[in-house]
Amino acid sequence: TCGSLVSGAKTTAFLTALSYLGYEAHKKVTCAAVVFARDKAEEVVEQADYLYSCGETEKLYQLLLQYKESDDAEFLWRLARASRDLALLANIAADQKKRLTYEAFDYAKKALEKNEACFAAHKWYAICLSDVGDYEGIKVKIGNSYIIKDHLQRAIDLNPKDATSIHILGYWCFAFAELPWYQRKVAAVIFASPPTATYEEALAYFLKAEEVDPNFYSKNLLMLGKTYMMLKDQEKAVLWLNKARDYPAITEEDKQVKTTFDPLYKTQ
Repeated sequence: TCGSLVSGAKTTAFLTALSYLGYEAHKKVTCAAVVFARDKAEEVVEQADYLYSCGETEKLYQLLLQYKESDDAEFLWRLARASRDLALLANIAADQKKRLTYEAFDYAKKALEKNEACFAAHKWYAICLSDVGDYEGIKVKIGNSYIIKDHLQRAIDLNPKDATSIHILGYWCFAFAELPWYQRKVAAVIFASPPTATYEEALAYFLKAEEVDPNFYSKNLLMLGKTYMMLKDQEKAVLWLNKARDYPAITEEDKQVKTTFDPLYKTQ
């Protein structure tokens, strides 16, 4: 009987050891799969960021489109940005531009749903919501203005070093500072307290963006020049406009910035 008990105990111990080894092997395989997936995701993000830095908009869009069903906000906000950048290309037809604009908004919205703590998701949601407003009329566009501002502020709160979010908030201020009278009337109908801003507020954001990341964006240089023009400071306006003019044209926005200079200089 004692022998049987010992034998049984040995068998149980053996089976327990086998189960433990099996568990450890499974755990290692699972961990390896997770590490591989994480490494693969990081590799794709690095590749995407490289293509973005090179201005390879169409290649970037095709790369990220493979991940449109992803639950990873890092893929989704980048896909929103790529869709929007593709919509800005000169060779894109009007109907395709509209489709891409709404597509970009959908990806940005999904990124925000997947990770509310992602500053870039808030930023691109704000940008894409503004873009969609261009197709839905001035009432909708102005109606979304506080939502846009709130998401930009949230992006800045999450990442105070993101110069682009700060720049866009400056652009928001500039847009409301120069709002035509008839659009102010629309705003007064929509809101009890319509959005207002000054050129001085816009300037503060543009300068802050430049302080956070000097020379990061041709449009920030351009808007600094335009804002100083509105504030009648010709010397500083010319200084920043020259910087924008000399900025290397990599993205479609950079190229568009360069097309603004003749009319801008003629107004001085």
